[in-house]
Amino acid sequence: MPLIQYDDMRLEFERILKKRGFTDADAASAAAVFADNSLDGVYSHGYIRFPRMVDYLDKGVIDPKTEATCEMAFGAMERWDGHRGFGPLNARKAMDRACALAREFGIGLVALGNNNHWLRGGSYGWQAANQGMIGICWSNTTPNMPAWGGRDRKIGNNPIIFAVPHSNGEHVVVDCALSQFSFGKLEEAKLAGRQMPLPCGYNDDDEMTTDPAPVMANLRLAPMGYWKGSGISILLDLIATVLTNANSVRKVGAFGEEVGLSQVMIAIDPGKFNDTATTDAIVAALVEDVKSSEPLKGGAPVRYPGERDVKTRKENLKKGIPVNDEVWARIQRL
Repeated sequence: MPLIQYDDMRLEFERILKKRGFTDADAASAAAVFADNSLDGVYSHGYIRFPRMVDYLDKGVIDPKTEATCEMAFGAMERWDGHRGFGPLNARKAMDRACALAREFGIGLVALGNNNHWLRGGSYGWQAANQGMIGICWSNTTPNMPAWGGRDRKIGNNPIIFAVPHSNGEHVVVDCALSQFSFGKLEEAKLAGRQMPLPCGYNDDDEMTTDPAPVMANLRLAPMGYWKGSGISILLDLIATVLTNANSVRKVGAFGEEVGLSQVMIAIDPGKFNDTATTDAIVAALVEDVKSSEPLKGGAPVRYPGERDVKTRKENLKKGIPVNDEVWARIQRL
């Protein structure tokens, strides 16, 4: 696989976005989202996703000139409308506002309705942690999973993110879809011709399969934890829809494209209770204990959530970001 330097990738994305109506500043910010995700090894929501996002722009599904606006505010809580603008920039703006509210009140919540796909949800957990905040956020999706015990698609693989800051930048971050594997991971495996390590969804015969191709074709992902993931997915969708008074998974499914999503950004300022050294000591002790776990026989050392991102980021920054030939060539032709 060819290796692309981070700055080269970012500038290529920026070039393409400027041609599609982004201001110079917004093109730079949006390009950094895709490049940063790729740098961290989340290729499914980085360069691999970029052509699809450009396709949405070309179809007019996303308006690059539209920004999220605050519609209602009450103390530490605000409701925003994304106006179906560029999802990642709206989400970044909303999390920044949640962090500002947290600095004032100790906690901040922004319910962002009618937004488009935010790409990698973990970006906003890292964003909060980089500001010294505990971050919690989630989004709903198009219906792409059957509720547990059902056959037809009724619920989404609604991603949820938790992040706890460490002042050295090596934050503890969980970013997971409510499906056993995210759609992006299935896409990545299909491109590489790989099977998934565990059943990832249903084939056309209603059987669990490790083959990502039929699952991507019929959009019947398996919920993680089976009935547990199904229940959490339903509740995340319900809470987001109540707080935004916008679109549920069911309504998003009627749009034809995965647009108009409902998202929630929460920031908590641990500095209201602890000084930085105290929070760092708590994080370091917990991480050290987890990493001291005895690995399974023949297994790799146990990692804390977010550790792989930090390691991959350093490696890719030094060596270059590995890309799929076909996808990168397509990007260069845009």
